[in-house]
Amino acid sequence: MAKPSTNLLWCVIQLGKDRNWWVGKISDDVNWDTDALPVVDPKQLAYILDLLDPLREYGLSTDIVESAFIPFQAQALNPDSTARIVRVNESFFESDEVLFALPDVVDEEKGPYAEFIDHITKLRVKFLNDNIEFEHKLTTDELEDQVRETQNHALADNGPLHAFQEITDILEFVPEGYELSVDEDVTAGLGTEEEEEDIDVGEGFDLDTDEKIEEDDTMRWDEEPEENEPKQARDLGMDPLDDEEEEEDERPSLHH
Repeated sequence: MAKPSTNLLWCVIQLGKDRNWWVGKISDDVNWDTDALPVVDPKQLAYILDLLDPLREYGLSTDIVESAFIPFQAQALNPDSTARIVRVNESFFESDEVLFALPDVVDEEKGPYAEFIDHITKLRVKFLNDNIEFEHKLTTDELEDQVRETQNHALADNGPLHAFQEITDILEFVPEGYELSVDEDVTAGLGTEEEEEDIDVGEGFDLDTDEKIEEDDTMRWDEEPEENEPKQARDLGMDPLDDEEEEEDERPSLHH
């Protein structure tokens, strides 16, 4: 399935109070609404792919997964917890690059991301029925109702639901009072701090090459890094953004 809009080239993303990334600016603001538009970061993406792996034997479609998200790589980091990411042509399953994933929610009701959520919900039900001895088989409607109830409480308490939470709520779902009869090592969490450091959001991006995206009036880059470059940007191997080009973006106040 073709990815939407050739005008979608880059995003400026903001790290929210919930420690998730949200879109602040986007190159294609005609087709995309940036209000509470989430971005899955590389650590979260790796975790989701691990959770999806057991579903392969239940009919997981990698095409549906690939179509549900648009791949991006980090290009620049600002010390105010914003970053610029650029669209790339990479496979989430086959690429060795460190990728961000923007859910394709242009059509929230029937689009690729909505199809992905429906797909993994049905497969999770199959997986649970195969690995838990229920008195009555779990149905897709039952899973959806229970997950929706949990998410509604989260929405009331914390504001917009991030895609990572929406996806893991499904892929980690186990009905109350039951336990899985199989080991799910990936559900232990996103790993220790030491393990998380292995994923560098700036890895694989050489900003000194000529392979940058074409600049326009909305994209002004520092020609040379300043001597006193912020430590956070240096640690991630990324150039800081020019503060003059950024407008303050109000993100929803989110708390766990």
